Amino acid sequence: MALTGRAGLVALAAAAAVGLLAPTGWAVLVATAVLITLVAVDVALAGSVRRLVMTRDGDAVVRLGETAAVRLTVTNAAGRRVHAQLRDAWPPSAGAVTQRHALDVPPGERRRVVTTLHPTRRGDRAADRVTVRAVGPLGLAARQGSHVVPWRLRALPPFTSRKHLPSRLARLRELDGRSAVMVRGQGTEFDSLREYVGGDDVRSIDWRASARSSEVMVRTWRPERDRQVLLVLDCGRTAAGRVGDAPRLDAAMDAALLLAALASRAGDRVGLLAYDRAVRARVQGVTGSGLLPALVQAMAPLEASLVEPDYRGMVSTVLARASRRSLVVLLTALDTAPVEEGLLPVLAQLTRRHRVVVASVADPRVEEMAASRGDADAVYDAAAAERSRSERRRLAELLGRRGVEVVDAPPHLLAPELADRYLALKAAGRL
Repeated sequence: MALTGRAGLVALAAAAAVGLLAPTGWAVLVATAVLITLVAVDVALAGSVRRLVMTRDGDAVVRLGETAAVRLTVTNAAGRRVHAQLRDAWPPSAGAVTQRHALDVPPGERRRVVTTLHPTRRGDRAADRVTVRAVGPLGLAARQGSHVVPWRLRALPPFTSRKHLPSRLARLRELDGRSAVMVRGQGTEFDSLREYVGGDDVRSIDWRASARSSEVMVRTWRPERDRQVLLVLDCGRTAAGRVGDAPRLDAAMDAALLLAALASRAGDRVGLLAYDRAVRARVQGVTGSGLLPALVQAMAPLEASLVEPDYRGMVSTVLARASRRSLVVLLTALDTAPVEEGLLPVLAQLTRRHRVVVASVADPRVEEMAASRGDADAVYDAAAAERSRSERRRLAELLGRRGVEVVDAPPHLLAPELADRYLALKAAGRL
């Protein structure tokens, strides 16, 4: 049971009347008994909240940054009208625009209310209890009860880097021999013959074919297909660090999605492994149009763990799952201690069998600090930022000497630069 504001006003008016007209103990008791009786009658005449039957339907998946609608259907199985206020509770990160709804359900009928959600974080968001407060006809008191109506909304990674996909696919078509520019790399394979046009590389002229034809013929080449690309997401503590408004892990996911979409279109097979000290997510053996949905579903619930990543276990897992030579893209942080103490001692096991690319999210704030010279504090900040940049360059050179390609870029540039590095490796036949 719950009292309304009207009950408080009635009690205040009764107290004033007793005080002015009959300030005695008996008058107080009578006024109190009348008020209690009215409240009891109002509660008795209020609709039953226990006999409301509730079901949900609507959106179960939404891309982060977009809006979802979850519908709640309320059926009145009692014999009395229910006039109530309904609160559909969700966690704050679900971004519920409106959680409170007015409800008026006659006996035997149903009503539907819609809760609009705008999630602010990636991952699963579960609905909390639905609380209904049914007010009596006098408006003095209400019956109140809660119902558990389960529903889960999954906020998927936003994949903001998909805007870069058309330009990278155009470059891929150039490499693939489907547009006017023809290239040949160490790992390319013969595709077809065509007539020579101005600008073609004379080294691609097929003299034997030209001798049998009235035109000069050139060979076209395309990058080798059916390579294996394994995306490895480091979900350790460094991935939890925020760069701008989002964790490093989210920027790494965005870059991984762009590379996966590009590699899949290039005819390569793409897999995913998320790891900190154990496997957190895995996608393997999915091809074609099902690849990106599988990746975003696997990435959506991932959260960075506040533990040091186990690089030895990570490398062992990669070697166990990638039996043939692959392009292993490790999305991790270029921090001194984790790289020197964790990654470098086991890196040789990986580079002996696979081509390795390390992609790291750089903080653009460091670049801003390095350029500031306004006052003494700014100079100290600039010195610290320059030291951080120097340390990242040293680690990149150290990894490069061990045969590792390094992509170190701020969040908005990491995805396109990683895609460009993949295209360069493919054009050179180094996958």
